Amino acid sequence: MAAVLPDRGAAQLLCSTDYLCAGRTGPRGKDVVAMAQHHILDSKLSLDSDIPLYTQLVGIIKHHISSGALQIGELLPSESELCRALDISRNTVRQAIGELEDEGLVVRKRGKGTFVADPNTNHRGVRYSFTTEVSSMGKFPSSTLVDFGVVRPDAAICKKMGLQEGTSVYCFTRVRNVDGKPLILETSYYPQYIYPNLTRDMVQTHSFYSLLYHVGITPFSAEESYEAVVLDGPQAQLLGTKEGACAFYHQRRTRTEDGRIYEYTRSYIRSDRVKLNVHMQKSGVTFARSID
Repeated sequence: MAAVLPDRGAAQLLCSTDYLCAGRTGPRGKDVVAMAQHHILDSKLSLDSDIPLYTQLVGIIKHHISSGALQIGELLPSESELCRALDISRNTVRQAIGELEDEGLVVRKRGKGTFVADPNTNHRGVRYSFTTEVSSMGKFPSSTLVDFGVVRPDAAICKKMGLQEGTSVYCFTRVRNVDGKPLILETSYYPQYIYPNLTRDMVQTHSFYSLLYHVGITPFSAEESYEAVVLDGPQAQLLGTKEGACAFYHQRRTRTEDGRIYEYTRSYIRSDRVKLNVHMQKSGVTFARSID
């Protein structure tokens, strides 16, 4: 349905359903007057809360999805709309959307926006999400990017990844926090050729797994190992504990369906806050981490 203002000199007002819901720009770049504001934009964030703003926004959008207020395939408000309505930075919005994308709750489509994902069309294979793991325990996850760069790894890492020596890889180190306290010191390696234009800002605001998914790279299988170690000075400082403290040394290699290793991650986990639980029964063995 479209309505044209009587005055021929006035701009046309397009009132199609798509534009009414989305509040986007119309033909020839003209702004469209939205008839109704998206319900998420009426939400309020607390500046006095200990919960980070992006985590609050994640919770708000999750609530709208779980309650049915946001339907599968529905378009979320744009970054600029969320920034204006909630008085937050674009970086905060991107971090929140990145976490939701990491959990498979939303999908970003280039040039179109962010949509509620259909859980029945999630790609098969393994999918690990720190955010999902921690949130399911009723705790608040966050990450701090310590370092990002392109390097040529040593022979040992090349061997673990099945790469020729001299191959360029992305290397980024993050501290994973739970309830604002450091828990995991994590360093990840990815061949540069799988996503040539990755930037530090993208790592901070997007789920890298989701970025890779958009170029056809999905996690199909993974192998993990845990060892008992003690932390050196720099590791202990980043994890907020004392030098010589005990920790779990965790390694993970992730493969695509055709068997290529595209991720190698090594982490130091504070053992005073994490327990590894194994449950055995006739149907198999399950493994889970619990966090104090």
